[in-house]
Amino acid sequence: MAKLGKWIGGGLGFTLGGPLGALAGFFLGSFFDEAEIINQKPQTETIGKAQITQGDYMFSLLVLVTAVLKADGKILRSELDYVKEFLIRSFGIEGAKQALVILKDLTHQNIPVADICNQIRKYVDYSSRLQLVHFLFGIANADGLVHPDELSLIRQIATGLGVSEADYKSLEAMFVPKTDWAFDILEIPQSATNEEIKKAYRKMALKYHPDKVSYLGEDVQKAANEKFQKLNEAYQLIVKERSIS
Repeated sequence: MAKLGKWIGGGLGFTLGGPLGALAGFFLGSFFDEAEIINQKPQTETIGKAQITQGDYMFSLLVLVTAVLKADGKILRSELDYVKEFLIRSFGIEGAKQALVILKDLTHQNIPVADICNQIRKYVDYSSRLQLVHFLFGIANADGLVHPDELSLIRQIATGLGVSEADYKSLEAMFVPKTDWAFDILEIPQSATNEEIKKAYRKMALKYHPDKVSYLGEDVQKAANEKFQKLNEAYQLIVKERSIS
């Protein structure tokens, strides 16, 4: 297999068409030939007629990451370090190096965010789309502050991906905390009863469970655990404040 190693080992499927395919076409030929893509046997998840691969998911993420990095008009070293750390953790040093090469190339391309989101929404399941938005918040918050332009773009992306307003606010609260952030994460008002809080936690625990994205591999599943831990943190804070038994 060519230079992309573990990253491209996930295979490419739906991303070879549409606006994602147009972006991929700028550099794919320099890494491997078409036969190599066709002959791969990637790990996939079948949703309707679509097959979602690890390669599809990670290329989609890199494209959206690039859009967010460019949102405030500058790409900070802290943001790049966060991306690099995530990629190394997920794909190893060599895979991260090649993914960063792709990301660097993407920064010079025009990214049609709305069209990209429509394509991802068509093929990627809801839980995995939630995880994409979570990743984007983490990158935007790498310097300790989510810039208003980044926040605006992430909201636009979330809407384009079909993420509900309640789920968007829940994810936002994990990175842009307010006084009622814990309740926002659980998608309930501060006036909720103890029983409503427990019910909301059980519902959110099912929605955010890392197993929802297990088909994308252990790396993405491990990253999804960060979101799940934040949910537990919010619930435990409310339990402590309310003395819920």
